[in-house]
Amino acid sequence: MSGFKVTPEAALAFGRDVYVGHGKIEVMPKVLVHGLDDVAVAYTPGVGHVVRRLMEHPEELSQQSAKDNLVALVTDGTAVLGFGNTGPHAAIPVMEGKAVMFKMLAGIDCMPLCVSTRGPEHLVDVILALEPSFGAFHLEDVASPGCFEVMAALEERLSVPILHDDQFGTATVIAAGFLNALRVTGRRPEDARVVVNGVGAAGRAAITMLQAIGIGDIVAVDVGGILHRDDDLPHAHWRDVARQTNRDGLRGGLTEAMSGADGFVGVSKSGLVSHAMVASMAPGAIVFALANPEPEIMPAEALAAGAAVVASGRFDYPNHCNNLLAFPALMRGALDTKARRITPTMCAAAARAIAGLVPDGDLSPTSILPSPLDDALYPVVAEAVAQAAVAEGLARFIPPAGAVAAHTAHRRRLVALRQVELATLSTP
Repeated sequence: MSGFKVTPEAALAFGRDVYVGHGKIEVMPKVLVHGLDDVAVAYTPGVGHVVRRLMEHPEELSQQSAKDNLVALVTDGTAVLGFGNTGPHAAIPVMEGKAVMFKMLAGIDCMPLCVSTRGPEHLVDVILALEPSFGAFHLEDVASPGCFEVMAALEERLSVPILHDDQFGTATVIAAGFLNALRVTGRRPEDARVVVNGVGAAGRAAITMLQAIGIGDIVAVDVGGILHRDDDLPHAHWRDVARQTNRDGLRGGLTEAMSGADGFVGVSKSGLVSHAMVASMAPGAIVFALANPEPEIMPAEALAAGAAVVASGRFDYPNHCNNLLAFPALMRGALDTKARRITPTMCAAAARAIAGLVPDGDLSPTSILPSPLDDALYPVVAEAVAQAAVAEGLARFIPPAGAVAAHTAHRRRLVALRQVELATLSTP
């Protein structure tokens, strides 16, 4: 373990009484206002000149506003962490925490938008109406299968990228961790059989990403058991998954799926995996139990049952396989190239970059992923994402080689300076 536990008291106190107000985030200007001349330029009558310019040249909006570095964090509160449909109010702390990570790690400004909606179609309309203000959207904690409808509609209609973090943010880190777990256990991707338990947003994306890195056989399991191509499945996305997985036509539930498997990815619910299930897997098995806040099986029990590499979504255990390792750089790379979409190819590039940041000398059963505080992580991964966007023809701006990495590192330095200022303000 990493030596700390997050207590309810610590979580409730964090950001509750800061130097002004409460909460984890604030909005601060980028420009300095020294006198009335600056007020006149920044506000009125100065803004009138900018309005007139944009009326004549709307394509210059990104040069005349903060839009290109401003991301909306949108949720309807229907699938918050492991709590389910909490509603939008209880989702606000999650969005604030996400905004802190975006800013601290990649210099991206975020606006939490926790909205009450009447369903997926209404949520699509809300986001489309907000498009003029934002350079990208980050969808979070929206229940399956509605999230698939929302993403499909918005990827077709938005002119700016949208990232569903529960889907491809999580899947990117799973793929990165699996690349290194396979190296640790001496497996080739094409020879591995991996069980994915939970075929919601994260599970479906995890299957896509594991296939992208070359996993030979994936068996998908959901509440009704193993998905089989011949079954009359109730959801279209289950039918799609069934057609792409379960090469050998296995039947049964999670117990049957895990028997002899090389790997397990759980993006489902706590306590679903037993000691006996892990013990039935192939020797030197890989177990990614990622349900939050409590995993499908606790890491210590999975190791005791014979697993060689164990990951969870928690930061108080080794191998924290958390989407934090991916989403800031995915968004930074998309913003800096003005990409229209964030694609599985861009995510696969991010996964390989994340995995490559663990040097051979550091790679071990308890060290398969870099730290989210690694100074090299976000610049390197953002650069890889940007290059993938350019290669796919999705970039509306092509930065020079290395520019996105340098930009990401520079923004992190600016945020660090801001943190010194905040610490000064907070000192009595």
